Amino acid sequence: MSDKNIKAQPPEKLTGIKLAKIPKSAVGTKAIKSALAHVSSEVGMGKGIELLAKINQMDGFDCPGCAWPDPDAKRAFLAEYCENGAKAVAEEATKNRVSPMFFATHSVQEMSTWSDYEIGKSGRITHPMYLKEGSDNYEEISWKNAFNLIGKELNSLNSPDEAIFYTSGRTSNEAAFLYQLFVRQFGTNNLPDCSNMCHESSGVALSETLGIGKGSVTLDDFNHADLVIVMGQNPGTNHPRMLTALSETKKHGGKIMTINPLPEVGLMRYNDPQNPLKWIGKGQQLTDLFLQVKINGDVALLKIILKLMKAKEEETGKVFNHQFIKEKTQGLEEFLSDLDNYSIEELVPQTGLSLTQIEEATQLIINNDKIIICWAMGLTQHKNAVDNIREIVNLLLLKGSIGKQGAGTCPVRGHSNVQGDRTMGIWEKPKPAFLDSLEKEFSFSAPRKNGYDVVSAIEAMHKKEGKVFIGMGGNFISATPDTEFTADALRNCNLTVQISTKLNRSHLITGKQALILPCLGRSEKDEQKSGEQFISVENSMGVVHQSNGHLDACSKHLLSEPKIVAGIAKVTLKNSKVEWKNITDNYDLIRDKIEATIPGFDNYNKRVREDGGFYLPNNARENNFTPTSTGKANFTVNKPSDIQLKDNQFMMMTIRTHDQYNTTIYGLDDRYRGVLNERRVVFMNPDDMKQQQLQKLEKVNLISHFQGEQRIAKGFLVIPYSIPKQCTATYFPEANVLVPIKSKAKLSHTPASKTVIITVEKI
Repeated sequence: MSDKNIKAQPPEKLTGIKLAKIPKSAVGTKAIKSALAHVSSEVGMGKGIELLAKINQMDGFDCPGCAWPDPDAKRAFLAEYCENGAKAVAEEATKNRVSPMFFATHSVQEMSTWSDYEIGKSGRITHPMYLKEGSDNYEEISWKNAFNLIGKELNSLNSPDEAIFYTSGRTSNEAAFLYQLFVRQFGTNNLPDCSNMCHESSGVALSETLGIGKGSVTLDDFNHADLVIVMGQNPGTNHPRMLTALSETKKHGGKIMTINPLPEVGLMRYNDPQNPLKWIGKGQQLTDLFLQVKINGDVALLKIILKLMKAKEEETGKVFNHQFIKEKTQGLEEFLSDLDNYSIEELVPQTGLSLTQIEEATQLIINNDKIIICWAMGLTQHKNAVDNIREIVNLLLLKGSIGKQGAGTCPVRGHSNVQGDRTMGIWEKPKPAFLDSLEKEFSFSAPRKNGYDVVSAIEAMHKKEGKVFIGMGGNFISATPDTEFTADALRNCNLTVQISTKLNRSHLITGKQALILPCLGRSEKDEQKSGEQFISVENSMGVVHQSNGHLDACSKHLLSEPKIVAGIAKVTLKNSKVEWKNITDNYDLIRDKIEATIPGFDNYNKRVREDGGFYLPNNARENNFTPTSTGKANFTVNKPSDIQLKDNQFMMMTIRTHDQYNTTIYGLDDRYRGVLNERRVVFMNPDDMKQQQLQKLEKVNLISHFQGEQRIAKGFLVIPYSIPKQCTATYFPEANVLVPIKSKAKLSHTPASKTVIITVEKI
């Protein structure tokens, strides 16, 4: 079992930093060389090239990385993937193996001293493994015994609500649907997922204002946009294929505005990897106007823009789309009246910008009607995150930039099927109509009480009210806030189960007993009784399409995720009328059940076999807002940040490196920020460093402050960087220990990982 001697945080050791010149453009030859180097080291060049040729192709497999959509029609023969997509596939197809002998050789205590990079590089898990209570080494267990142990623990609970069923965004539609069906037949809605930690704020805001918790644009809309605004996002590292879409916007005469605390290279210049003639040279300029806003200064910035738009409208009568507002919206008067409660002079300091810069941005918005606004975690992980997104919607509604070609909302999702998981019913707050549909199709009484989201699940386990934790994918301990608090919560469980492809830190922070259940990867063939199967996923723009694995499984002892769910359900549920024994023999049977219960999946098995798949219905895209509470698109009243920093305090946000995707560490470099071979760094404004009497690469501790509590992360190197004053940035998961469990967004409860108040302590 895991105890407090097992390290929940990455080890506090430095790896030998090297600073390099920050490049002036993204992608190009260096990205291609980096991708090929990772592929070669993990799988070998020959096998790797063969594998890369299948990523995101019509007959290939969906990249296990981000959810950025593929073109509807022709796919690029050369590189229909990005550098980090190649790294993700190389990690999954690695030749390294974590076998029973590996676990016999390496104790949990020993592995906990390794970095997340070292843990991940150990390789693919080959057998189901069991950690007995009191033991420090995993040992092999049969699938039958593993399923029986899970069933026994679940059925011994006093209430189904004492079990927590987590899901990451890598899970397929088929696995996610079976998972939520099993959990609800078991009797609970405790289905927290990774959306709770990323775009939950988007879903809450968009559902209230537009009637759907998804974005409204398609990939083709970028070819027709007059203006694309990218806020709180770093596509060059997190969604590199998005740069191609932005490039198309520029080619068709559109403009790009970037709003972010850091000047990320990928949004400045870009060398197209799909065109060898453009691999070298200075690259294509993307951003036309860059606004280096302070962390959490976005609502203040948007309010100034809206006030300037209002003033110009009162002067000319030509700024607002009056017909759209009259026919499609509700709440304009209250929204405009609230703007009068704020003065531009009071708001400007919150942004860190000059009024001249904001006026230039406003004019660009006024001059264009087809506007797309994209955003990611930089907007969604704040206390006022929902306000951030609602204020974006206010701007688009004023311009009528919803429900028409080249305009709309674009929340850029992370993991490749995180949106599909939610569509399949992975949600702790299911809608009554969905539960009604499940009851009708499967003849059972579905639980109606809302379940735990991620934060409340951690709190429940901490109070010993959550006693069994099952994680379908992901790396829960490294993805969640307040690392030590979360670790103590997991340790309180009677059983923790991780369904995984590779070793990660969540296998080391366990309950009294622990299981690791190894599953097939996205790139591997899925052989079932009726033959080879495909799975389906939904990208961030609502396209459902198939994914076909091409590699032989790395071990004969692996099961698919649907097979694992069915195996657990079969031994746990005694009165279920679902044919759990046979439902995974042919995944068409699962898709038939999805079609019968979820709107938009008519003729699922036929349409998903068509090249490119099919689009799900999207009312906002269709300019129909009847699903909202008013039947129209809603203007809202929102508030800027109320956080007041003391003179010696800083706002910290957590970020990824370029050698990282979510909690998976591919390497130790952050090439686009000039940081090599090190992760324990803090980026600071040079003037702040001078005021704090800090030198370049000086070693410091970071201390977070929240409601009288202090948390500490030790041993970080200070790097002078272009970032607004009193703002800092650090990498996660190293800095997750600083994020308080109770610091979360209003309404969405997303951990506020982008607004952490810290002080910097010299060592």
